[in-house]
Amino acid sequence: MSFLCGALALLIAAALASGLVRPGSRSGARLNLALVAAASLAASVSAIGVLLSGRSLELVLPWPVPGGFFAIGLDPLSAFFLVPVAALSALSACFGVGYLAHAPEAERRGWPAFDALVASMLLVLVARNALLFLVAWEGMSLAAWVLVTGDATNPERRRAGWIFLVAAHVGSAALLLLFAILAHAAGDAPGFEAIRASTALPTGALLALGLVGFGVKAGVIPLHVWLPEAHAAAPSHVSALLSGAMVSLGLYGMLRLAVLLGPLPPATGPTLGALGLAGAWLGVALALQQRDLKRALGYSTVENLGLIAAGLGLAAWASARGSAELAVIGMMAALLHVWGHAAMKGLLFLAAGAAIHGTGTRDLERLGGLMRRMPFTGACFAAGAVAIAGLPPLNGFTGEWLLYRGLLDGGLEASGVARLAAFLATALLALIGGLAAACFVRLLGIAWLGEARHDVAGPPRDEGGWLMRAPLASLLAACVGLAVLPGRVVELFQPVAREVLGPTLANAAALERTSHLLAPLGTLAALCWVALLLLAPLVWRLRARSPDDATWGCGYAAPGPRMQYTSRSFASLFAERLMPRALAPRVRLRAPLGPFPERGGLDSEEGDPLTRSGFEPLFASLAGRFVRLRVLQQGNAHLYLLYILGAVLGSLLWASLRGRGLP
Repeated sequence: MSFLCGALALLIAAALASGLVRPGSRSGARLNLALVAAASLAASVSAIGVLLSGRSLELVLPWPVPGGFFAIGLDPLSAFFLVPVAALSALSACFGVGYLAHAPEAERRGWPAFDALVASMLLVLVARNALLFLVAWEGMSLAAWVLVTGDATNPERRRAGWIFLVAAHVGSAALLLLFAILAHAAGDAPGFEAIRASTALPTGALLALGLVGFGVKAGVIPLHVWLPEAHAAAPSHVSALLSGAMVSLGLYGMLRLAVLLGPLPPATGPTLGALGLAGAWLGVALALQQRDLKRALGYSTVENLGLIAAGLGLAAWASARGSAELAVIGMMAALLHVWGHAAMKGLLFLAAGAAIHGTGTRDLERLGGLMRRMPFTGACFAAGAVAIAGLPPLNGFTGEWLLYRGLLDGGLEASGVARLAAFLATALLALIGGLAAACFVRLLGIAWLGEARHDVAGPPRDEGGWLMRAPLASLLAACVGLAVLPGRVVELFQPVAREVLGPTLANAAALERTSHLLAPLGTLAALCWVALLLLAPLVWRLRARSPDDATWGCGYAAPGPRMQYTSRSFASLFAERLMPRALAPRVRLRAPLGPFPERGGLDSEEGDPLTRSGFEPLFASLAGRFVRLRVLQQGNAHLYLLYILGAVLGSLLWASLRGRGLP
């Protein structure tokens, strides 16, 4: 535990140093980077050690508050999530130093909140006491809100911050009620071990509360609406940390709750799987429409979290049926995708951040041709796009292939409705994969290929120097490593599977079979990379000899950037023809009228349909009702004292009559 405690101490020191040593200065940012990197290294050493040994660590200290004691620990489940959190925190901090070098001073002063976010995520993972867990969870939400809001004069960031804050506190309210019930069952000292030993818990109600509380962070539909807003508004290094690390803690909370409650009801697996696949389909369908580069990546995060939830649902369904091999396949598919998503989405958000840093815009209709001007960043974005589309030879393919295999095996093992549902889920997964490929072909083609559509996409300042390039190279290496060595990586996950599924289901035979299933994929990926490396010099030589001619313009004498596909026209077939009308963007056409028409126009709104048709009308209606209560707020201190007196008298009356016919 010494490394873990040292990591927490270093993060506290980093936050203090960032606030005291010339706040907003480049030297302060570099000092912060050194401390965060040291903390991440210390936390990673502890986590890898626990995963390799399978043993748990724990530290319990007296704590003079309600709750009884300060307990932290590190078991395989916490260690599994700690590795991507620690790694991505260090890489995001490194990227942020270069990314914020020319940013406004208000942005450069955000490092204490960044450190608080990393420390809170670490504390969420190691907390072994209900009260400590809730405090860390709320601290994580507040630190993220500060980073998302940033410059409060920016209306977009202010709106995103409020949406995030409302969603976070809805989740926190559900978690408060959840842990209150668990603490009541556990007695005066609500530690996780006491909760796990409790009996006669209302499992169904607790799972529903956990789905709401943790599902907000994990982007489970319809609780996902904060995610694309916050990811688009936050600085890109913060977006990478939120998408690759913080949202995965919602999944950690679900798994931790499953471990605490023990055997789950049979309906848990199908419910989670259905929500996951529905969220994945909705996320990729909305990502296809977005004009904002980072908002499209935010909706892609909703898709990937849905795929992880589908894997967990498959594991829960197979566990209820007693199918060991299928439960392990579903669990390993989800776990592989958690680490893979951290690497892929971190790479994509940081590459998008480098493009924004160089051009000053994230509007796809103003970008284009960036591959010539930012070749390294463009190559990293292209690799991340291939990976997250689930294509070989990168890591996204391995996790999705294992999920396909699990669904097909489940369909062959089951019968009746369960078989039909498994095969339909496989077909839906294939549709999601096709849409994801189309989505990232669109992003790559519109933003990085072709010609610059606007002056802002002309020659950028630079690619950010080594502080911005090193994290991209590291995440790209992680994507390649996870693809080439999936069997070895899955061996690290075996203690996690035993903790969540139990030793009976996660037996040696089932774990070994899953490793053997992945071994050929690693060999295939390695051969592909060897072939690419051997062919790269030949391709480069042929490219150098080929003339640099303009693209054929169908006979047009003067082709220009306006002849290219726009982001909307590229996605119109998918967004407006193949998807339900409710998901299509709202289009307002102002046609020129009259004999001497004025200029017309066309406006397109690619907002979230659940926000514009569900949450916004609901909150507007509630606001209209609550505004009537302002009559009670007269600003008169005597009236407020009267309210307090009435509340005290009512409480005393209830206490005196309790037991005499009143509950």
